[in-house]
Amino acid sequence: MRGAFLTTLLAAASLTMAGKAAAGDAAAGRQKAMQVCAVCHGPNGVAVAPETPNLAGEPEGYLGRQLRAFRSGKRQHEVMAVIAKSLSDEDIDNLAAWFNSIKVSAAPPENL
Repeated sequence: MRGAFLTTLLAAASLTMAGKAAAGDAAAGRQKAMQVCAVCHGPNGVAVAPETPNLAGEPEGYLGRQLRAFRSGKRQHEVMAVIAKSLSDEDIDNLAAWFNSIKVSAAPPENL
C-alpha cells in the first residue's frame, strides 16, 4: 500500500514538473482569451454564461489537457469542440498560462 502511494505521489510530482516546462505566455493567452473565451468564460475567467465553468486559477496542465481533449474529440462538447479545433498547441499553452495566472480567493460564509 505504501509503495503504491509513493509511486502515485512521484508520478503526480513528475506531471507537475512537466507542466512547468511547457508553460505558455500568459500575456499572449490573455489576448487570445479576449477573442475566443471571454464571451462564455468572462474576461477574467469567471464565467458569465450559465452552466459554464470558471477557468480563473485552474492549473495549467489541467486546462491544456482539457483543451487538447476537446480538440481531438476525446472530450465532447458542441461549442468547445469547434473552438478548440481552431487552437494551436501554442495557443492552448498560452491560454492555460493566462487562466492559471489569475488569482482566485475564497472565503466561507460569515453566518455559518
